[in-house]
Amino acid sequence: MKLNNQLTDTFMRKSLSFAIIATAVISLSFAAPVKAQLVSGPHGSEDMKIGVAGYSYRNFSIDETLAMLQSMDVKYLSIKDWWLPLDSTKEQMDAFKKKCASYGVDGYILGPIYMHSQAEVDRAFAYTERYGIKMFIGVPDYDLIDYVIAKVKETGIKVAIHTHGPDGAAFPSIYKIMELVKDPSLGVGCCLDMGHSVRSGEDIAQIVKKYHKWIYDVHIKDETAPSKAGQTWEMGRGVIDFRPIVKALRKVGYKGVLSIEFEKSGDNPHPGIAESVGYLRGILDATK
Repeated sequence: MKLNNQLTDTFMRKSLSFAIIATAVISLSFAAPVKAQLVSGPHGSEDMKIGVAGYSYRNFSIDETLAMLQSMDVKYLSIKDWWLPLDSTKEQMDAFKKKCASYGVDGYILGPIYMHSQAEVDRAFAYTERYGIKMFIGVPDYDLIDYVIAKVKETGIKVAIHTHGPDGAAFPSIYKIMELVKDPSLGVGCCLDMGHSVRSGEDIAQIVKKYHKWIYDVHIKDETAPSKAGQTWEMGRGVIDFRPIVKALRKVGYKGVLSIEFEKSGDNPHPGIAESVGYLRGILDATK
């Protein structure tokens, strides 16, 4: 009987010791988290503006689009004219901007706007001026470049020409813009479509480093192949290594928006866009 009592006492003491140790460990794990598990300072993605190119939500109303951007905490949207027609009045534009702001979104740029005559160039500049910003994405015919440069000088509104890659459209690359404009100080530069650049076999990081003075805006996306056959894919699933690109953008001090353009799944693009936004944030955090 005495032996049994001793064994029981020993068991109880050991059990109590284990319980005390376990409680201490659990308490410490909540009271003093390991420092390496915490973000130190701002997230790396906070020093870059992440947006969405309007074409991505081409089959959705502006209200539906803004709600989806709000759900991802995306604050920048390039505005297409199916939401805000080129003949919109200033009052209509002010109401449109107020609606965007109610979702925490800045409709930061207009376009792409295609221009095939001087009258269409004039209309694009007047549209942008009424909206109250100093740049739009445009695609003028080649023979209108000098007229566009003159309009920039007259109005102070810059033009970011969208690049379209190897599909035969105007301005396949930044090199065509440089060839026709010649001087980056004239206010006509590039909206660099990185997906199309990769499809053309170009080194995006090198373009950013060498020609950053020409880059006013960026459309960013992944591709299934580094060739004309490539198609838009969710960022992180395709062939593009975004790490050197992000490092190059930081090195040259790019202050514009990185607008995700998602051409895939036009009737249901939101899951792919959300995945791409998350991946881009992760790349920006990891490469700061």
